[in-house]
Amino acid sequence: MGTDMNSTLGGSVGDWAHRRPGHAQRRLLRHAFFARCAIAAIGASALAACGGGGSGGTVVSTPAPAPAPSPSPTPTPAPTPTIIPAAEFDTAEYRDSDGPDLHNAIAAWQEGATGEGVAIAIIDTGIDSDNPEFAGRISTASADVAGSRSIESIDGHGTQVALVAAAARNGEGVMGIAYDATIIAYRTDTPGTCDGYDPANPDTGCSFDDHDIATGVNLAVANGARVINISLGGSLPTQELSNALAAAAQAGAVIVVSAGNDGESTDLTLDPSNPDPFAIGAFQAAAGNLIIAGSVDENAVISGFSNKAGDYGSAFLAAQGEDVCCVYEDGEIYTETIGGTDYVYVVNGTSFAAPQISGAAALLAQAFPNLTGTEIVELLLTTAVDKGASGTDEVYGSGVLDIAAAFAPQGTTSLAGSTTVLSLASATGSVSPAMGDAGAQGALGAIVLDGYDRAYTLNLATSLRAAARRRDFAHGLMASSHARHVETGPIAMSFSVADTDAGMGAGTGSPMNLSEADADSARVLAARITARLSPETAIAFGFRQGSAGLEAGLQGREGAAFMVASEAGSDMGFAAMRDGSMALRQDMGGWGLTVSGESGRVWTPLFDQDLLGVSPREDYLSRFGVTADMKRGSFSGRLGISWLSEDGTMLGARFAEALAGDGGADSLFLDASAAWRPAAGWRIGASWRQGFTRAARGGLVASESMMASNAWSVDAVRGNVLTPGDRLAFRVSQPLRVSGGGLTMNLPVSYDYASESAGFARRTLSLSPSGREIASEVSWQGPLWGGSMAASLFHRREPGHVASLPDDYGAGLRWGMNF
Repeated sequence: MGTDMNSTLGGSVGDWAHRRPGHAQRRLLRHAFFARCAIAAIGASALAACGGGGSGGTVVSTPAPAPAPSPSPTPTPAPTPTIIPAAEFDTAEYRDSDGPDLHNAIAAWQEGATGEGVAIAIIDTGIDSDNPEFAGRISTASADVAGSRSIESIDGHGTQVALVAAAARNGEGVMGIAYDATIIAYRTDTPGTCDGYDPANPDTGCSFDDHDIATGVNLAVANGARVINISLGGSLPTQELSNALAAAAQAGAVIVVSAGNDGESTDLTLDPSNPDPFAIGAFQAAAGNLIIAGSVDENAVISGFSNKAGDYGSAFLAAQGEDVCCVYEDGEIYTETIGGTDYVYVVNGTSFAAPQISGAAALLAQAFPNLTGTEIVELLLTTAVDKGASGTDEVYGSGVLDIAAAFAPQGTTSLAGSTTVLSLASATGSVSPAMGDAGAQGALGAIVLDGYDRAYTLNLATSLRAAARRRDFAHGLMASSHARHVETGPIAMSFSVADTDAGMGAGTGSPMNLSEADADSARVLAARITARLSPETAIAFGFRQGSAGLEAGLQGREGAAFMVASEAGSDMGFAAMRDGSMALRQDMGGWGLTVSGESGRVWTPLFDQDLLGVSPREDYLSRFGVTADMKRGSFSGRLGISWLSEDGTMLGARFAEALAGDGGADSLFLDASAAWRPAAGWRIGASWRQGFTRAARGGLVASESMMASNAWSVDAVRGNVLTPGDRLAFRVSQPLRVSGGGLTMNLPVSYDYASESAGFARRTLSLSPSGREIASEVSWQGPLWGGSMAASLFHRREPGHVASLPDDYGAGLRWGMNF
């Protein structure tokens, strides 16, 4: 017993493979080719009458060899893709094609997915083998399984289905979703039934026997088809056909069948609210590997003629099957001139929605050879655009086909070859001010797997957060401290009470109301105790201030304070909150030796913790140093070496635990400074800091992760300029900047689907920023009106070490007095 149906050109109520008669449509030409807007109907006429299904093409298709009988292509390592610009696909051929735009096919094409190497079996009325849209891609396995005829399609229905699925990207006509896929055309129309089609007689037209359809399905599996398209409809399939469909599903094939075109039927024996009986029966046989295709128009609105999802929404997927361009004749889009106006034929029907989905399945099969047929079906259904009622509904079912979403990573993502979970929604790290915009400028490619074990190349650097802008000026301007000093014998105690959020200074600015010796204790509730153990030995302890201020006090250094331009010797390149510090100096006659140390915490904003996907934690640091200082007449100088240890950061940068484990780094700083007093009240000085940082090995971080950094400053100070006790100063400085090196990681850079293994290699993320900040500042401070006045003018070129940022100018004025 067979399934007997009529084949007509699908109109608003018809489909070439259904019982209802239909009519062709035509529409106005646009730009001397064809128009997608004004559409005109021209009376019922068979497609063959338009010539679209004939065999009279001028370009002969050389059949491609039959693919190996395997349900999936041979797995190969995932290459690093070259992303093709979307604009390369935005051609007249693309715009004239109906389906690729609506279903976001470009996203897959950009990744190199074209269907190449994937076979789509089309069980229909054959194919026009001369059509240049199929040149070189019709498999030699193609056959007439219902007789001994050629595979040439008489009515053109099979040709039209193949065009939607796989028309070539050749700059002419239209292009299919999987434009490089191989086509296996199985002609299954009963001999003679397509010859006598009469659109006025619903009992005429192509008919198909289920035995022949089952033979086509079995051959498709045997010849390695990953996708089987059946744009037919009618009564429930026979047991033989059901068995063939079940076997195809078991073999891993994706099966796509049309939902039917009875949406507007008044025939009480039909149920337009559910798919066609043939589709229902096919689903029952191959559930899990089968999609029922409904039709929508170019605006993704359900077509009136389409059967709806009904009780089968979980397997129902809609795609464009309405006004699909175009019918071909002799290898070109067929046009007809009426009244001086050229028209083309478009087609309607769920028959043409199905190949949109079949093409999408082929793209997935090529791009991700590890996917099973069930997984491809699941991906297409679960990533569909939700239409109609929220969730799976009785009209659109799972929604409208969205190829871009199906290609996007789904589920939990992890680094290939590991169990390290890496959330794509979270930042991979946050660089420090010394690194500027290094994250945005860098490249750190790695392979990640999604929940379907699909391999993707991800640039980890693009999700690095840029460094937070330094707030030196705001801190310096708003800092308000009240100092108290108590001295008893050899012991001196100083207390500095600040009104701001102190403790977050990076050692990069000096409050205007303090000497350089007190710079690091500005902005905090701070205290220090200094004790002279002997005439040559002094020791100092600090609470919530850095050791640089203690050193300066013990060495008797003075200098101007600046709001913006930092002194190189105290710049660590990031913001820190000091907890405690100490310094011990031994005077050795003309020169001195100071040993110092401090501990504290790296300042990490709460939003960084959220974006990095880690629980709030404090990253501690400690620093130890030795400095030798000397004075010879009007000259003085210092040489120092210090060691900075961070337990969770790298020069203030923080990386996701998935990449760097617990993190941490050690830095060696070499400091040199010199000063000259050419005359009374004058001081000219310069400082240089050179840093070397090595990241702690952990997570994916390799032991050779190292970088260099430097900072410098030059300043001139004149005292007693306007009033006794004031200071006028000028400074030019470069804040600490990473000058070379970066973070080296052992990352997965390739993936072999056959062995499900990743290939690892060293990759280095440069942490050098694009720019180099140069800060210039003029400052004045002194007593005024019973209080203390501070004023500053500054300019920063490439602020934050970001070359693209405009220059930064500013001025500040502050006055205060103690009560």
